Amino acid sequence: MSEQKSGISRKVQAFGSFLSSMIMPNIAAFIAWGLITAMFIDVGWFPNEDLATMVDPMIVYLLPLLIAYTGGKLISDVRGGVVGATATMGVIAAFPDSPMLLGAMIMGPLGGYLMKQVDAVLVPRIRQGLEMLVNNFSAGFLAFFLALFGYYGLGPVVSWLTQLLGRLVDVIVDAGLLPIASIFIEPAKVLFLNNAINHGVLTPLASEEVREVGRSILFTLESNPGPGFGILLAYMIFGKGTARATAPGAAIIHFVGGIHEIYFPYILMKPTLVVAAILGGASGILTFSLLDFGLSGPAAPGSILAYIAMTPRGEYLTMLLGILAATLVSFLVAAAILKFSKQKDEADLETATAQMEESKGKKSSVAGSLTKAEEAEATEVGFDYKNVDKIIFACDAGMGSSAMGAGMLKNKFKKAGLDIEVTNSAINQLKGDEDIIITQKTLTERAENKVPTAKHISVDNFLNSPKYDELLEELKEEQDPAQTKEAAESEPAGFDYSKVGKVVFACDAGMGSSAMGAGMLKNKFKKAGLDIDVTNSAINQLKGDEDIIITQKVLTERAENKVPDAKHISVDNFLNSPHYDELTEELKKHQ
Repeated sequence: MSEQKSGISRKVQAFGSFLSSMIMPNIAAFIAWGLITAMFIDVGWFPNEDLATMVDPMIVYLLPLLIAYTGGKLISDVRGGVVGATATMGVIAAFPDSPMLLGAMIMGPLGGYLMKQVDAVLVPRIRQGLEMLVNNFSAGFLAFFLALFGYYGLGPVVSWLTQLLGRLVDVIVDAGLLPIASIFIEPAKVLFLNNAINHGVLTPLASEEVREVGRSILFTLESNPGPGFGILLAYMIFGKGTARATAPGAAIIHFVGGIHEIYFPYILMKPTLVVAAILGGASGILTFSLLDFGLSGPAAPGSILAYIAMTPRGEYLTMLLGILAATLVSFLVAAAILKFSKQKDEADLETATAQMEESKGKKSSVAGSLTKAEEAEATEVGFDYKNVDKIIFACDAGMGSSAMGAGMLKNKFKKAGLDIEVTNSAINQLKGDEDIIITQKTLTERAENKVPTAKHISVDNFLNSPKYDELLEELKEEQDPAQTKEAAESEPAGFDYSKVGKVVFACDAGMGSSAMGAGMLKNKFKKAGLDIDVTNSAINQLKGDEDIIITQKVLTERAENKVPDAKHISVDNFLNSPHYDELTEELKKHQ
């Protein structure tokens, strides 16, 4: 039974993670819209009738289309995003007076999924020279039919659902029952179930309320930093051992950085502290309700700085009172629990961190900074560090401490004279061209399934791992910094054809004769028994994971600048070049 519950919990978490993957990349647009609303509507900081005309088009058209495009792209790259966004226009046009954010979160992924299925059927059957025609018209027809479905089918359903949820929220607010939401939200945060609620329901409803009245209390239900801050303050005064020593740093990360998960292990170490979080959250919501407070946009992440940016004119004192009330109540309750109950030791903090990660179904981005222990990891035999060009810190959202870890390792490489790209990414956005991927332990299996060809390094804590120094030493031994630049600039005479997995025909637009050339080479490879991906692309859309890039001579330099690590072949004519037969023979020898 417990395994069944855990499975359901993981599915809900995965669903919330997918929703946040649609919303989080577009949070900047939500913030920009919130700032425009806060400043230029008739009750804003600087009322301006002309500039205020941007408010409605952004919430009605821009934000839903961005969400739909992102959702479609997550499933079927750019084509899926284009189909998803186009189809969403049907939902928007059906009810232009209601922001269709929920409709976009349905139609975007649906468009991407159907585009992927259509491509799976058509692409293997496209005749040479018809690639551009079939690709454009298949996507166009699919978008056309989905837009009609959105207008006549999905639009009315989403409109009804949005109105129902809006009425439900109104009833709860009018009855003064909104603080009760903390009973569900605060425990959900510890179990990482809040994404489905926050990004799936609260943000769309709050955005519509902002459009009507310029602010919404719904933005504060989950994001108030007060409850967690109060608990960490209580640990700073009444805690013991490691918990007390780490609480000040955790408090800063939580309150200023807005990364709430840093305090979850402190609650799991003493589960009764969830009462402090619930009462603190309810106190903050009650204060905001009584003083009629709301934010003009999402406070993402839930930082005091984000609250300051999203607070409407003249309501800063109200905002501070709500956060202070939540902090004070959670502090007093947590202090009483810590003072009059048995304290646990350092081992329990480590156990609680692991328990949190097990409950969440994924590794915490920052909680590992509370503990130092790491399990030994077997060294991967035979990995070639000489060819490492790209290292990725991968986590669920691609933000937070993974970005900080990437910055730390980048600085280490810079001091050591290593010219290696280090960045961070969400796991579901890994491209496949990564050489080394660093993840926290409970996410390593997902990353391995996504990019099985990379070397994977598991750590307990992105911010502090001895494996970074071990990796640095391995790379320094194998890569001579003095020779790295020279080797990069020299002609790759020793190009390894045995590792070629992707050949791209690149031109200005990524269409026309490049598609025909790709079709010709694909047929040559098929007859030769070579299972190698051959496709075409615009030069400015090259992803960096290409092994061989074929361009016409006048464009070769641009392609080399875009992807310097690939082997580049220049031709006079995409449709007839002796290089194709030479390349096929070379590949047959080595593969």
